[in-house]
Amino acid sequence: QVQLIESGGGLVQAGGSLRLSCAASGRYFMGWFRQAPGKEREFVASINWTGSNTYYADSVKGRFTISRDNAKNTVALQMNSLKPEDTAIYYCAADPAPRGVVVATGYRYWGQGTQVTVSS
Repeated sequence: QVQLIESGGGLVQAGGSLRLSCAASGRYFMGWFRQAPGKEREFVASINWTGSNTYYADSVKGRFTISRDNAKNTVALQMNSLKPEDTAIYYCAADPAPRGVVVATGYRYWGQGTQVTVSS
């Protein structure tokens, strides 16, 4: 069983920044998803094992950056220029070979989520 542990969520004003981190051991394709109240879980960003390929939702391109440090078994999501509409629970996901890198159904392993709240 793969254990994913997220950290770094919190409350920030619009225009501010937060950095999320996910600890995961193993050779996995990693993704970040988010779910706002009353909405479906949506893709945010993902990264392959080597870090050579990254993918972003249009809504976060240019503001969020996904990265990984395999020596430390961590994946980070740097979130800048945050907006109130970024408010959601953010989930870390992992899969050795996701069936789809931008869809939640592609990932078998999930963290417990961390709350991000952006005030206006």
